[in-house]
Amino acid sequence: MKLITQSGSVRWALASLSLSMLMPSLDTSIANAGLPTLAEAFDASFQEVQWIVLAYLLAITTLIVSVGRLGDLVGRRRLLLAGIGIFTLSSLACGVAPSLWWLIGARAVQGLGAAIMLALTVAFVSETVPKAQTGSAMGLLGTMSAIGTTLGPSLGGMLISGFDWQAIFLINVPLGILNIWLAYRYLPADSQREKTGRVGFDKAGTLLLALTLAAYALAMTIGYGDLGPLNIALLLTAVVGTGIFIFVEARVASPLIKLALFREPGLSASLAMSTLVSTVMMATLVVGPFYLSGALGLGTALVGLALSVGPLVAALTGVPAGRLVDRFGTRRMTVVGLVAMALGTGVLSMMPAGFGLLGYLAPIAVITASYALFQAANNTAIMTDIRPDQRGVIAGMLSLSRNLGLITGASVMGAVFAFASATPDITTASPAAIANGMRITFAVAALLIVLALGIALTLRASHCCTACSNELQ
Repeated sequence: MKLITQSGSVRWALASLSLSMLMPSLDTSIANAGLPTLAEAFDASFQEVQWIVLAYLLAITTLIVSVGRLGDLVGRRRLLLAGIGIFTLSSLACGVAPSLWWLIGARAVQGLGAAIMLALTVAFVSETVPKAQTGSAMGLLGTMSAIGTTLGPSLGGMLISGFDWQAIFLINVPLGILNIWLAYRYLPADSQREKTGRVGFDKAGTLLLALTLAAYALAMTIGYGDLGPLNIALLLTAVVGTGIFIFVEARVASPLIKLALFREPGLSASLAMSTLVSTVMMATLVVGPFYLSGALGLGTALVGLALSVGPLVAALTGVPAGRLVDRFGTRRMTVVGLVAMALGTGVLSMMPAGFGLLGYLAPIAVITASYALFQAANNTAIMTDIRPDQRGVIAGMLSLSRNLGLITGASVMGAVFAFASATPDITTASPAAIANGMRITFAVAALLIVLALGIALTLRASHCCTACSNELQ
């Protein structure tokens, strides 16, 4: 691919990539606000309408690595345009759905479009901006991702209140049409080399990975925190599937994922840290609404306003965080971001409810700003110096690690919160029980961030030792 050189074209290309990150991130959480309304509209149980969310997450989780690899083979621009089109048309199908199962099926197709967009957006950065500005671009995309995920519930609530449930899906149609035009007009065309230099696509590995990831995602979401026999069976299936996948990938001529990639400690460490940090960020979405309403006694309007602080902080700090990465380097800023996140989660785990709303929002602002810094640094570290024909699959793996963290956070951290609140129904728990559940949940979150920080420090020490060794030779 040819690098875009004109500054105006770069800005419009980044606008397209930003929309391609914002739209699927927004739809990760926007439907949650409409579940009670959808249950009433389709005369369905809450367990049935939860599949509206689950179908979308499952499609993204199972397909994101495969579509990233496919983009490397057939051309990323062509596939991204197809993904935006699929996402837009399936959003329209969701908005006109005559039945619940129609809606669930359309959401699964929407998840396919979202997987393509999420996998290829990060891979495009190296073709759209100079290397010295990669951190700033990653910071911008991180801002869009954070805004989309955290703004979804509050925006969904407003759209449903002002219009109806259809609006939470139909809002994607004009955005998608705009994005198709921007991507077609300003993203670099696929080069002739990519069109003619294709190799075989690993169908067996793709199917195995999809089934394995589906088993894990279902294990983490069915029962929403209750580890029953079915959950355990699915987890065991995922473990066995992982082993078979590794066995197959080591023997096929054109593997979906080259296992040699994981011998690079930087990639493995970055993916592990991304999963841990995303798990913690989802915990803020799980615990926040219950703590604000149940423990602090805020009304619906104030809860929505308080929840908007995270997206606002992300919007203000994402691009400056990227510039810090460009100036001071990825490893240093990764450590700084994790240290600040550890402090924020640690403060929340010890914060008495008597400090009120400010006592909650101040640490949340620190966590969100630090997350923006970490994400910009981590994404830049992964995507800067990789071969062009591997960018799609590695960007897909990066998005997969984030999505696995979100699924794990929603289930495991939600279960920790419910267990720590010591009540069978969190909606009827006392303010003291909810406050205690919040503190324990964020104590666990702080431990996860400390674990990520340990990985980052170990990686940095290993890099320093290697650099010193090279200088002595």
